[in-house]
Formats: sequence, structure tokens, C-alpha cells
Amino acid sequence: MKLYTCGQKSGGAALGHPCGRAAAALTKAGYGPTIEVVPGYRLLPWTRKGKREQIRELTGQENVPVLVLDDGEAIAGSGNIIKWAKAHPASAS
Repeated sequence: MKLYTCGQKSGGAALGHPCGRAAAALTKAGYGPTIEVVPGYRLLPWTRKGKREQIRELTGQENVPVLVLDDGEAIAGSGNIIKWAKAHPASAS
């Protein structure tokens, strides 16, 4: 399992940062995903130009966070990742 994030990585959950919220939900559900930082920031679109091709290939868009499960399924967006984590706790696997 791999979680693609911006440079914030797993921080900022308490402040509502999407990457941190996704990472916190996965941790709470019992997962420890590998975190891979992708360049650029959402609010500074020029900082990510041409640097997020892999995210675009996985999801058709350039925003992170993106969770890639071991079977290759990609889940984009903190809300979707949080919903997935709540529905699939690691202890139930």
C-alpha cells in the first residue's frame, strides 16, 4: 500500500490538511502505508507542472493524496481514502 502526498506527508491532520487527514485515517485503521512525496502544491499549480504524470496516470487528475492498494486500485482524495479506511480496517483483513 502506498500513499502519495505533497511535501506535508502525514502531518497537518489536526489542521485539516488533506494528506495528513488521509494518513491519519489509515493509521487509525491499522495500516502503515509507504508514503511517497510528489512535487508541487495544489495552491501553487506552477510548482507541479510536469511533475505529477504518475498521479495523472493512476487517477486522471493531479491532486494528492492518492492511495494505491496492493492490488493496484487507486483511491483519490482524502474523503475517499478516509471512507475506504473506515470500511476496511486492517484487523478485519
